[in-house]
Amino acid sequence: MSGLPKLPGFNFVDPTLSKFHLSHNFYCINGYKVPKTITSGVGGREIDANCVGYFSSSDPVRYDPSLTYGRTRSVACSQFIPHFALYDSKCLTFKAFFKQSVPESPVEYYRVRKVNIIYFLEDDTITVIEPRTLNSGLEQGRIVRRGKIPKNTAGDPWHWKDFNVGKDICFNGVVYHTTDCDVFTKEFMRSHGLIMADSEQTPPDPYTQAREFSVQVHETKTPPADDKLRRFLEYDGKVLTFDALYDTRDQEFGELRVYGILYYLADDTIAVQEIKEPNGGRDPFPLLLRKTKVPKVWTDRPETYPSVYLELSDAEVTEYYQPKDLLIGETIYILGRPMLLVNCNEFTRNYYRKTLCIEQKPAIDFKPKPRKLPPAPMPPHDGIGSLQDSLQNTKKFSNTPPKKDVIRQLVNANKHLRYMLKIDLVHPEDEIRRFILRYSLSEGTCNIYEPPIRNSGVIGGKYLSDSLVSKPGSDPLNPDYYTPADFYIGALLVVHQQRFIIIDADLYVYRYMQANPEKFPCTVIENIRNHMFNKGFLTEDIAEQLEKECQDQKKAARDAIGLEADIVQTELEKCFIEQKVKPDPDADLEYERKKAKILEEYTESLKHKYVVPEHGIDPVNLTCPYPIVIGEIADKTCKEQDVGGDSFTPKHIDTPAEKVQKHYAEVYRKQHEICDHPRPIECEDPEAAKRLAANQKPLPEPFEPIMVSNVENPKGACKVKAVHFADDDKRCLRDKYDLCDHKTPKNHCGCTQYQK
Repeated sequence: MSGLPKLPGFNFVDPTLSKFHLSHNFYCINGYKVPKTITSGVGGREIDANCVGYFSSSDPVRYDPSLTYGRTRSVACSQFIPHFALYDSKCLTFKAFFKQSVPESPVEYYRVRKVNIIYFLEDDTITVIEPRTLNSGLEQGRIVRRGKIPKNTAGDPWHWKDFNVGKDICFNGVVYHTTDCDVFTKEFMRSHGLIMADSEQTPPDPYTQAREFSVQVHETKTPPADDKLRRFLEYDGKVLTFDALYDTRDQEFGELRVYGILYYLADDTIAVQEIKEPNGGRDPFPLLLRKTKVPKVWTDRPETYPSVYLELSDAEVTEYYQPKDLLIGETIYILGRPMLLVNCNEFTRNYYRKTLCIEQKPAIDFKPKPRKLPPAPMPPHDGIGSLQDSLQNTKKFSNTPPKKDVIRQLVNANKHLRYMLKIDLVHPEDEIRRFILRYSLSEGTCNIYEPPIRNSGVIGGKYLSDSLVSKPGSDPLNPDYYTPADFYIGALLVVHQQRFIIIDADLYVYRYMQANPEKFPCTVIENIRNHMFNKGFLTEDIAEQLEKECQDQKKAARDAIGLEADIVQTELEKCFIEQKVKPDPDADLEYERKKAKILEEYTESLKHKYVVPEHGIDPVNLTCPYPIVIGEIADKTCKEQDVGGDSFTPKHIDTPAEKVQKHYAEVYRKQHEICDHPRPIECEDPEAAKRLAANQKPLPEPFEPIMVSNVENPKGACKVKAVHFADDDKRCLRDKYDLCDHKTPKNHCGCTQYQK
């Protein structure tokens, strides 16, 4: 079809196409323009540019950089909030007043009426409301209906920008003077750049003042009635509790007795109850005094009062006890009985502190100190059973086994110390006999076993079962038992009148002493250590100690490097010392700060940060087999006049780690030339492959050492050592891979790490 000429009758019309308008590029959704993801041509036809044939990997339109570099962090677009939703239920409130004239009144000429002007931000409407006042005689409430109020003849409505404190505002012919506003209004105005003026005081209403002055305050001398119901509801169940002492020891058969005084706040009554003591010898009774009001002076009564058949009433009593009279350390009289208050509970202390602002004194210790009873004598051991069982039976009526140290048993379960014993010779036939002492760390008991010896005439086996062995000469009722601190090589043990000498021990004994040195004397540990050394059991310990001392010496040698270095003083410092002048520390403060910064950067550059990968190459012997004689090295000390003002650090010197890096970098360069760029490999003669190494070749005769000429410093060497930090990093970026790829020998520039 495409090859037909464009003549009438040779063109074909697509009957499905009925639209020939230009398609739009945006959709309108909720009032926002949203671009279309796929563009189309006239009538909604597909564009040839959308075909796959037009797609290329370098197409900047369809290429998404986020597929390669990842999504970039972008700030989210702020959400659009309509005006009516943003300021919904938000109002500006101003306090104001206006003066209303009062005609035809001889008492007043005007009145001052206080109002609240409320401005609604959501639709810029205003309303005026007058707070209601009791007995004002005026119709109060909403004065101005909510709506937009014009401020001039042009009909422009009032706006919140027109409001301020101390301003006259006219609404419908009434002038309102603003005096104050709330906190939200101040913050809102300040956020929009409007600072509210200081608040003003509303002038008083003369009529209201006259009414207040005319009202007289009626005073009465009648005391207020005691509302018993209110006190009952407020203080029911709240009782002040005190401990009191009633001392009658000055009388015959007197004693010191303790009572509890209860003060009921609901009706100001007092009750006294006796505090029962176990085995006190007295019959228990509930109360010494039931709830009643107690007078402070119980003998204060008229002489003609018939006390034979009448009790005291409130008319005869001048004063009763109140909470302010009950203080710790004070003596009160309960119907003639003196009682000393010695203590109170926590509720009582809090009540006095919070309600009466009185801090109660601390409790008085009145109880006598208990006397120490002499220890009960222990009966002698009858020999039946162990001593612990016999002592336990004397402490209780029922026979119970003595308590054991469970923690010791759990910590030292199945742990034993073994020693070899021999008998202190009395008979010659006992010389060959040996015994094994096993000390249990969990029980503290000793077990002695004799290994059988064939044809010795002595039957071996258990010599002593697990039991506590006491030392000779100790108290039979409080014996002193053998412990591991008493066992050492050559120690004499007396077990049931039989004398033994320790001649050997296990290596575990010495390990236990190392782990618990606080349980053994130093002489015992030294004795066991010498015995183990003579036996040859401490070979590994000695090797570890020698290795540790060797490492400590190497560390001390490394730490000592540079401590004895001579500090070269500059000419300026020498001049200061001769003149006895101290330099101003603030003068070179910036200089010292810059110097410290550069020294820190230089120190960081010397650190070995590059890790050489596993290369599998044999170490290269760089030792020269020929002796080299080097001439005298020139003095490299830079004087002050030769060094510039920005010279702070010497020229970079390769560390041993960097030398190794450069060596393997050269190896990688050769590998890159051979493997990545193939070249014909030259074959070597088999005889040449058997040649000796350079350090194994015999020196030629006659031998002359290699002579190296003297090293001279070039002119301006001190200035070459100056370190300059340039802002551009083109040199570092250009030489970043130069050591491996460009095959050009370069020194490490110190500004980048090796990449290969």
